[in-house]
Amino acid sequence: MQGETPAPGQSGLPGQSGQELIYGCMGLGGSWSAEPYATAHVEQAAAAIDAALDSGISLFDHADIYRSGKSEAVFGEVLAITPGLRERIRLQTKCGIRLNEQGLETHYDLSRDSILERVNGSLKRLKTDYVDVLLLHRPDPLADPAEVASAVGQLMQEGKVRQVGVSNMSAPQIEMLQDYLETPVVANQLEMSLLKRAWLESTVLVNHAEGLDYSFPHGTVEYCSRQGITLQAYGALARGHYSGAPPESPTPAEAATAALVAGMAKAKGTTREAILLGWLMRHPAGIAPVIGTANPDRIRACAGAARVAAAMTRAEWYRLWVTARGSNIP
Repeated sequence: MQGETPAPGQSGLPGQSGQELIYGCMGLGGSWSAEPYATAHVEQAAAAIDAALDSGISLFDHADIYRSGKSEAVFGEVLAITPGLRERIRLQTKCGIRLNEQGLETHYDLSRDSILERVNGSLKRLKTDYVDVLLLHRPDPLADPAEVASAVGQLMQEGKVRQVGVSNMSAPQIEMLQDYLETPVVANQLEMSLLKRAWLESTVLVNHAEGLDYSFPHGTVEYCSRQGITLQAYGALARGHYSGAPPESPTPAEAATAALVAGMAKAKGTTREAILLGWLMRHPAGIAPVIGTANPDRIRACAGAARVAAAMTRAEWYRLWVTARGSNIP
């Protein structure tokens, strides 16, 4: 075990200020097949890690399923050949999804044995003896919360996991899990961006017919903010829709938003990526965007997001939102 388990509020995770970017490692490691990774994939990971560190990023996000485990494996190779790197960074990984097993394309498994098995596998691939945060990747309808808590407690006692969070969970699901855990849930990772706005639309469409178009569990953002649970936003760059990788046939709203983002970036002397991430970080819930690109130049283009967020006016924030939704708010 390296160090003691941090006390609540001393995790080093992004807090309510939200002024932190997270590097998402899903794009590293080559294909999603069982085909082994190559030296070029390790070099790609090293370049991405360097770019992230240059951009002030120190939290790296994994999952045991990413690239069939190869995302963790190539990252582990970089850790092994870079003295002192592990001490400079924080690692989080996820477990709970199983792919192409037992005749099923996908199923969830948050049983005690599965959690222990998958975390130990992640540690082996990452070539480290602990992760700073373990996220439970998806709600498992068959999960026994007492069993989940038992597994998490054992991993923390063994020094293999320092803190626990969740991904893709609603407020009631987190509340129920927290009733059994002896440690606070510190993060909830959700899809949040200017493109995927259900988390935001649900807050203003209460008692409005249009609200039926959004399935996001209303109150989850508020609950996490109230409980000090960091909202980590995956897909934060809107899949490139507004920053250089538009769909083949963009909608009028998508085209208008891309133009607006480009215009704002030019006027502010920054990048389109910083505008998109700054828009998320401007929200008072303290959203920490997860950057998923493996392109070092694009990673570095995100570095100014916190400055953009701090300077973004209310009118600019709303203009981006209204333009992206293609209609005015109620």
